[in-house]
Amino acid sequence: MSETLTLPLSVPTGVASALVMLFALAIGHAFADFPLQGDFLSRGKNRNNPPVQLADGKRGPENLWAYLMSAHCLIHAGFVWVITGSVVLALAEFFLHLIIDVAKCENKTSFATDQWLHILTKAAYVAVLWVGWL
Repeated sequence: MSETLTLPLSVPTGVASALVMLFALAIGHAFADFPLQGDFLSRGKNRNNPPVQLADGKRGPENLWAYLMSAHCLIHAGFVWVITGSVVLALAEFFLHLIIDVAKCENKTSFATDQWLHILTKAAYVAVLWVGWL
């Protein structure tokens, strides 16, 4: 008999359900950080890059990076919310993702470190739910 998964996932009660939730969060992260980010967000969210070209060919405003970084972090927060059902974890994801990505854009961390930190935050969310802190 196969089991159907529905979102949000249930609070993990054992190792298997915790791993399923971590896997779902990792998949959401992969979607949000790669195909859903795209070149426009990837380049534009870094305040150290020159302002991006808008669709009409004009140069974007100097602070466009802040809007693009926020949009990117909201996409990640949305995945966490949909998968876990927790708005608290979604808010945590928004701010933690922002801090981690700004550190990467400021060359304080490498790409690999950035990705590991994101996955570790997802593992922390699972742990928080598993032990019943939320």
